[in-house]
Amino acid sequence: MQRLGTVLHISQSRNIVTKAESPPKAGATVVDENLKIVGKVFDMIGPVSLPYALVKPIIGDPEKLVGRKLYVSPQRGERRR
Repeated sequence: MQRLGTVLHISQSRNIVTKAESPPKAGATVVDENLKIVGKVFDMIGPVSLPYALVKPIIGDPEKLVGRKLYVSPQRGERRR
């Protein structure tokens, strides 16, 4: 499992904005520290050196994630290194 980054805020369009530590692939599944799925990465914005990941949430109240770390769940079929 790879750390995505810290949730900065929730956008007006209700998307989760995270400061990405290492850029994930679009469509990557995002989980919290309890491995609960919270959404999927749908876009990366900002400069390449300091990217932000936008996550489309599937949970009802994404505001509770502000300030918490999120992680990218390995896709099925991917090998761990």
